[in-house]
Amino acid sequence: MTMYPPHSGVPSTASIFRTAMGPAFDGLHPQLQRRFSVGLAGGEACTGRGVMDRIWHGGAFVKPFLALGTTRNILVPRTGRNVPFVIENVPYTDTYGRETVTFVRTFDLPGRSRRFDAQMVLGPRGDRVLDYLGTHQHLASDLHFHAEPDGSLLIRSGEHRFREGVVDVRVPELIGATAEVRESFDDHSGRFRIRVRVVNKYFGPLFGYEGSFKATYSDIRSCGVRPGLRPVREESRA
Repeated sequence: MTMYPPHSGVPSTASIFRTAMGPAFDGLHPQLQRRFSVGLAGGEACTGRGVMDRIWHGGAFVKPFLALGTTRNILVPRTGRNVPFVIENVPYTDTYGRETVTFVRTFDLPGRSRRFDAQMVLGPRGDRVLDYLGTHQHLASDLHFHAEPDGSLLIRSGEHRFREGVVDVRVPELIGATAEVRESFDDHSGRFRIRVRVVNKYFGPLFGYEGSFKATYSDIRSCGVRPGLRPVREESRA
């Protein structure tokens, strides 16, 4: 694996992603290092604007689950090609004092925009990232980050849990799914490329998208967290 020098724009202090990955973080392309160095200590937020070449779904049986998830900004219920989108990665401190980074994706689909919300925090042992999904953080999953030999980033989800009130249960494999995210940087075009696949063990591919975007960075001390970006409800359980 190639070990890249840190990008000149990467803050010297560790983000939650650098902490979780450890030395492997230096195997990422420098532009990915900067993008995943967003955090409170570094003082930067990242906004990506681009186009999804394709948003796709699996079989017809997936539609009810996607429609239900839409009520909480989880997944996207429609397919499309050449769909403009924005991803907002903004760090903040949540209600429980944890550093959190938003992963809010807005897809400009015909007739109505759709959002896919997630918020990420560092796991309690510092070796993983916990991904809370949706406006009410009812679903949570461990995420495992890996630097690939070509400098790209591979993210795989682990166990999913559903949490509401006193309820804290593992989502059964029959209705659960595994997410795989691959993100890279194209030096020729100056764009990030992203591909997401969500797959059920028994039913196969459920949902995904792929496209590219350019990133800009802003000082969180001046821009803060815009209204509506944080979840309606925050979950304390890791």
